[in-house]
Order: sequence, then C-alpha cells, then structure tokens
Amino acid sequence: MFEIGKVLIDDSHYAGQDVYSDGTIEDEMLEIAKTYAKQDYNKIIAQRENWPIFYHFSHIRENIVSWLPMDKKESVLEIGAGCGAITGALLEKVGVVTAVDLSMKRSLINAYRNKDMGNLKISVGNFEDVEKSLTEKYDIITLIGVFEYADAYIQSQNPYEDFLLKIKKHLSKQGRIVIAIENKYGLKYWAGCKEDHTGGYFEGLEGYTKSSGAKTFSKNALQNMFAHTGFEQVEFYYPYPDYKFPQKIFSDDFLPIPGELSNNRRNFDQDRLDLFDERKVFDGLIEDGMFPYFSNSFLVIIK
Repeated sequence: MFEIGKVLIDDSHYAGQDVYSDGTIEDEMLEIAKTYAKQDYNKIIAQRENWPIFYHFSHIRENIVSWLPMDKKESVLEIGAGCGAITGALLEKVGVVTAVDLSMKRSLINAYRNKDMGNLKISVGNFEDVEKSLTEKYDIITLIGVFEYADAYIQSQNPYEDFLLKIKKHLSKQGRIVIAIENKYGLKYWAGCKEDHTGGYFEGLEGYTKSSGAKTFSKNALQNMFAHTGFEQVEFYYPYPDYKFPQKIFSDDFLPIPGELSNNRRNFDQDRLDLFDERKVFDGLIEDGMFPYFSNSFLVIIK
C-alpha cells in the first residue's frame, strides 16, 4: 500500500509487469498528470496532437456517465479504470470510488490526476485476483470499455456470463451495473471503420474469425446474456457517435430523428474506408425503427 496525495493505491495483487499498455507514450501521459491541472488538459491535447493523449485526457469522455443519477451516499466499483478518464466524473458524483486496473502506470496516472480527492482507492492487478479480496457491496459497478475483454482475464468456458455473475455478487440490494461497449453491428463498421480492438476491417461483422481476446456483441446477444445471468431490469441507451466521445445519448424513449446524425466520418485513431453515406443510411434506419440495432455503441444499465 502507498499513497499519492490523498489517493490510496493497493499493489498487493500487482504482478510486477504491465501487460496492457499504449507503449512509451504512457510515460508522457504520466508527466502530464503530474505536471498539469485538469483545466490545462485541452490545451495539452491541442499542442501534442496525439491520439492516446486525446483519448485518455479529453473531458468529453466523462459524458458517458456524467448524466447518470448518482448521489454522495453511493459507492462505485470502477473496473478497468485505466488512466482515470471516467474516474474524476464518478468522484464528483458519489461518496467513494474503488478503482481496479491491471496497469500500475495507468493507475499512477489516475492517482496523480485525482490526487486531491480523498474518496478514491485504486487496486492494481487482475480483477480475478482483486475480486477475492473485495468484502463490501457497491451501489454501482462500471464496466466502461471493459466487458469486451472478459475472455482475456476470466478463466472459464463462459467468461462473459461468468464475469457478470462474479461482479453481481458485489452489488448492493438496489445496485446496478453500468456497461459501455461497442455494438458488433454498429453502422460505422459496415461503412468502413476498423474494428476497435483488432484493427481489422469487418472483423466483428464476420464473427471474430481471425482474432481472440476481445469481443463485442449485438443488442440481442447482450439481452440474452443478461437474461441468462438473472438480471431482470435492463435499460439500453445509445451514445452517439459512440461511447468513447459521446455528444448525445439516446434511449428507447428518446430516439434520434432523421437528419440528426451527421457526425459520422469522424475517426481519430485509425484509418478507415468510406463506403457509403452513413447519414443517409442512419436516416433510413431511423425511419424504419431499426436505429437501436445499428447504433455504434451501447450504454446498458442492468439490475
């Protein structure tokens, strides 16, 4: 155990090596977290013009949770907290956040950027190992860009369902799980964007036949998985353009109207093809009531 500012870091489950990393750019990100205040991050993003820095430090990332009803009486277990892109927003809304991440360097970045917050504890290590030491119940458990990796760190025949069952044990009586994940059949992948985790064209659409370690799902597949694992209340939301940098978040009660989705060609991290006009296709899907099945990402709240 050690502290950075007011943040407690538990390294008792850390294996001693970071197996998940963006490479040497993380040294630069640690320098940013140590040196600059949060109000300077946008200036740094503009100056350095680097995708990982943009991805990990943009305030837009917080939009995925900043609108969710939470209060200071609640506690959060943030699984896969990474460099803290979401952690700060959670700390402002709830009483206590327990963050878990595989990477020590990313956990240090998280700790430095939130060093003045006394309601954050970070556990470094594989979640399967950390989970065995968790004794409390949490009101909210978040899996933001995490659920798709269950096959890589849950050792079982059914890692995705077993992951849900494992974390379900740590929910309070009225607790909920918040999941943000790409849609396997998101329109951007048909239109020529690479699969986010494998970097291959059409990899998710073709069923991940050329890769392993990360996997996304359709809306129906997720619904079936939640039903199989005993979750009775499921609410789907549709971040646009995606959950990473959401500008709008739609729901089944508040769906987009034709002409509303026009920010489709934006793709910062990888090259892409431009196979058709996504705006026109989205308009057709909206008119036919099919937008929820082709939304680029999902935000799901399950109880």
